[in-house]
Amino acid sequence: MDIAAKKLHKSNMRTQRKPMRSIPTYDLYGEKAGDSPAFWLHCETIPSRSSLHHWEIGLHRHEQFFQILYIETGSGDAIFGDEVHPIVTPAVITVPPFARHGFRFSKDIDGYVFTISASHLKTMPGDPSQLGEWLATPQLTALPQGDEDGRYIAKTLHRLAAETAARRTGPADLCEAYLTAVLRLTARISAGGDDEGGTTENERRLNRLTGLIHQHFRSHKPSTFYASELGLSPTHLNRIVKQHNGRNTQMLINGKLIDEAQRELLFTQIPVQEIGYRLGFSDPAYFSRFFQTQTGLSPRQWRLAQDRKR
Repeated sequence: MDIAAKKLHKSNMRTQRKPMRSIPTYDLYGEKAGDSPAFWLHCETIPSRSSLHHWEIGLHRHEQFFQILYIETGSGDAIFGDEVHPIVTPAVITVPPFARHGFRFSKDIDGYVFTISASHLKTMPGDPSQLGEWLATPQLTALPQGDEDGRYIAKTLHRLAAETAARRTGPADLCEAYLTAVLRLTARISAGGDDEGGTTENERRLNRLTGLIHQHFRSHKPSTFYASELGLSPTHLNRIVKQHNGRNTQMLINGKLIDEAQRELLFTQIPVQEIGYRLGFSDPAYFSRFFQTQTGLSPRQWRLAQDRKR
């Protein structure tokens, strides 16, 4: 099951029973690998693509991309794996990488679909935090009528769409800030208005650790630095991290470096040596060894493998 049943009322959920078949993987739905140019953020209206497919988007998934759908008017169904959830507008739908999903829309549907390189999200799906756990499964969140946060989400997504239409997505800071605000506020609404109430002390520590790693990973700070910033011993911090996601602190730091390296390799033509410098590696050979240890391929091999998939 791709989404916790408790997230939606049973009466609003239907089971889709269709013969098992191979689930295609796309960057953008319906396009073959290589049809679309490299991007970290893509936006289009929902009718522009769904109308080409008779208003039905079959089950599929995305490997590298996270999607946000803002549905302003119309109706339809969101399909997550084997579950079908009626869409009541306005609503926000979030879909993490690898999740099987599809949609059926009415012809009067209107809104946007944003396709985002997951490495550009400040909090990654599956991160050891309340938001990371929420992002890790598909979510259908109705925006309450007259709610201030709901109005802000809608206005921010309209602004984000305008930024992409004006081709102003090169400097990523503003668009990433929009995305962060939208996801945090949507998660708050999904949780019933409180995104902190059920958070334990260790979860708050992990939230702060994630922010510190995002801030300092290019400086290659050791795990002892993060433990000191959190007022914990390195052993205690490792115990907390392992308890929540099975990895230690250094593995989280390494994972962030690899995520950023893969983003640069996938979406730019910057030489491998320059990418290493950007990530704080003064020795290109060491960067290549580090990358291969973490992924099983050298940076050049990994880039070539991704190019063959596109």
